[in-house]
Amino acid sequence: MKRVLVFQHIAVEHPGIFRDFMARDGITWDAIELDEGEPIPALDPYDALIVMGGPMDVFDEEQYPWLIDEKRAIREWVSARKRPYLGLCLGHQLLADALGGKVERMATPEVGMLQVETTGVAKSDALFKGLGPRLDCLQWHGCEVTKPPKDAVVLAESPACAVQAFRVGTNAYGLQYHVELTPSTVADWGAVPIYTESLEKSCGRGALKKLDADAKALMPALAANARRLYDNFKALAN
Repeated sequence: MKRVLVFQHIAVEHPGIFRDFMARDGITWDAIELDEGEPIPALDPYDALIVMGGPMDVFDEEQYPWLIDEKRAIREWVSARKRPYLGLCLGHQLLADALGGKVERMATPEVGMLQVETTGVAKSDALFKGLGPRLDCLQWHGCEVTKPPKDAVVLAESPACAVQAFRVGTNAYGLQYHVELTPSTVADWGAVPIYTESLEKSCGRGALKKLDADAKALMPALAANARRLYDNFKALAN
């Protein structure tokens, strides 16, 4: 893996700790800020596609018409080119929607430092190799995949969300939860009003300080799991 394309939907939701991993490995990555009107480039030069989270939803095409082109590019990348894809949060939902799955609003958003449980299938999965049955992670979403794409395999779940991770074929993965955290992630996201509002609605007023502390306390384990997942994903592109 020498060159990675990244779709971003808000500046603060970038590849996070993956940036450090890619820098150490000498991997070039190009971020396309879709919400700022940047066009999707030719896909040929890239070895992998990573699609990040964002404040919009997959069904907001009228408000964000660039979502149409993004889904088209995802379909081409995953179904036609069969190249490695990793979608996080919104990127997970976009993968499902682009390939014929269904995404809907949750009755109660899932927000906080929580855990997901891997399914039996994940034990032999290439992306989850070396990861435990329960994973600490950051959740910050109000929509969920309620119907995975045809032939998708569910790899992780939680009490609040049945499809926390899934795989399509052998090359495309969606993770509802966030694995890319750095020590500043929670504070950076908390500076976005719509994110703070969703956090406080779910966890109470002033929840940002506790969430930040909880994330920092878990950072060594989170970073180790992120590195393992990154290495596994990189192997898919080699």
